[in-house]
Amino acid sequence: MSPLRTAGLLIAAFTSLPPAVASDIIIGQVAPLSGLLAPTGSHVRAGAQLYFDVVNASGGINGQKIKLITKDDAYKVPETVKQTKALIEEAQPIALFGYVGTGNIEAILKEKILDDNGIPLVMVRTGASSLAKSGNPWMFITRAGYSGEINKIFQLYSSTGYKNYAVFYQDDPFGQDGLASAEALAEKYGSKIVAKGSYEKNTTEVANAVKTIVAAAPHAVIMISNTAASAAFIKKAKDAGLRTQFVSISTTDAAQLVDLIGAATAAGVAITQVVPHPDNRAVPLSKEFKDNFAKFKPEGVLYNHVLLEGYVGAKVLVEGLRRAGPGATRKKLRDALEQIKNYDAGDLVISYSPGNHAGTTFADINIINNNGKLLK
Repeated sequence: MSPLRTAGLLIAAFTSLPPAVASDIIIGQVAPLSGLLAPTGSHVRAGAQLYFDVVNASGGINGQKIKLITKDDAYKVPETVKQTKALIEEAQPIALFGYVGTGNIEAILKEKILDDNGIPLVMVRTGASSLAKSGNPWMFITRAGYSGEINKIFQLYSSTGYKNYAVFYQDDPFGQDGLASAEALAEKYGSKIVAKGSYEKNTTEVANAVKTIVAAAPHAVIMISNTAASAAFIKKAKDAGLRTQFVSISTTDAAQLVDLIGAATAAGVAITQVVPHPDNRAVPLSKEFKDNFAKFKPEGVLYNHVLLEGYVGAKVLVEGLRRAGPGATRKKLRDALEQIKNYDAGDLVISYSPGNHAGTTFADINIINNNGKLLK
């Protein structure tokens, strides 16, 4: 056979091969999918997956589909560290996403996992000031801080004459961060913290906190707690005769709270939020979210603020991936995220810079009505 004929056959063989399939863009997540905070971890994940489904259905990013891989840490700090190291080694993700818990994320930073692997972490389900002020160049926050949420509480209730507050908090870096903010803001607004009660992480052991706070008869109780602990505290405090305003930061979910203690007991509880109300179709983000939820129909989740928070985090991550361009690396993604200025996610604006990875300061307050629904 002549060299020319051989070459022609080779060319024909190669051109007849199917086109190469672009590899997936791997995103890694370690979050609680079991234990008391399983609803939070699963809803953050589902909210992100919903947006990734939207992007993938329209062709992905530069022809690549986004694949989210999640490992369970059961909200336990050692597991967060262990599973993150394993995930990075096994899946080689371009970014980490949607971690839950102040102490859990603090451990990731302390172990220098982000720095040593040069990998961005986008969207954390915590507003602790310790993390916002950490200055870590690889972490990007997509929500307001707890201090901003607590400031919203004092701003509203102090204007109506409330002066004496109690604080119910989780006794770990998350709760202590919120407590410190509450103490500082109480002084700013000319108010007093008349009682403090705590519970241990990953428990609902609230009896001692209830006893202390009921005895102080505060005008309002600020709850820096997860949903399960908030539910146990409100029920026991009301059973003990405490009639006051209960107001939680966004780590408590309204729908789950109503499921746990019933609409009658939950009625009147106020909750700060770091994303708009999901049912408010006047807000472009909420309308988009609601339409995509109906189109892709996620199963096994509640339609709530936590789901929307995961969705927002995914939007920010995708914006960074698009800006990073084809063949993006972890560093290119990090640099692209830092260039995001006034990104409008739908009346929720996100901005970063090399010196600021906090993202947004949006905070609102909603109240549960007598039917167990969160008012807009």
